[in-house]
Amino acid sequence: MNAGDGVVLTDVCSGDVSSSMCLYVDWNQNADSLSVGLSDGSLSVISMREDCLEVSEHWTAHQYEVWTCYFDRARPHLLYSGSDDCSFSCWDLRESPSNAVFRDKKSHSMGVCCIAQNPLDGNMLLTGSYDEFLRVWDMRSMVKPVNEKSLNLGGGVWRMKYHPSIADVVLSACMHNGFAIVKVGAGDATVMETYCKHESLAYGADWQTSEAPEHSTASSVIATCSFYDRLLRVWQPEELVKHPGFKS
Repeated sequence: MNAGDGVVLTDVCSGDVSSSMCLYVDWNQNADSLSVGLSDGSLSVISMREDCLEVSEHWTAHQYEVWTCYFDRARPHLLYSGSDDCSFSCWDLRESPSNAVFRDKKSHSMGVCCIAQNPLDGNMLLTGSYDEFLRVWDMRSMVKPVNEKSLNLGGGVWRMKYHPSIADVVLSACMHNGFAIVKVGAGDATVMETYCKHESLAYGADWQTSEAPEHSTASSVIATCSFYDRLLRVWQPEELVKHPGFKS
């Protein structure tokens, strides 16, 4: 595909993963394989070869749609998944992946939409759910992780993105309730700021990644998008400058 500035995007490789819809994809840390969540409740691990994609693992992980899957950044043999069956699960790819390391079915009252890991603390994991809660998990006991904190964001938590340089700040897309910037500490989570200028479902959100100095204003530009109105907005948070580590 040719862009206006002459940049060319070229297909590296492609392949048929499944006859079901691919709902989510995540790279592992080595960038040599992908996890794919599927609409029939299955998970696939795809190996990237020189000229093709190869399904290396495929198993039935959930009863319903797998909305999210996430490779552990510190332990790349672990793969997390969240589903419309309200369960949050973990799989060890070194063993038979169909045997779950854990499966939590009680914490979420609705489907699990997204998973994120603290970039500096691999034992802190977040889940977001249609039930409107962002949950903070202590993963030190992999067999039985602990839900340390649950924060109601007023809308289904569809996406979460950690700030590129401030490790306790998370951007959340909250469907019917706009977007929220959340400060997440050990066992605690509070809303710092909300953004409600979209008039439709808040689905997409990301921080700008730039070469600007860490914790600076230029490193905290946000892009958000909404569903039915097909709207993209780019904005800067106002309250983030009050963060202790922020530099103006």
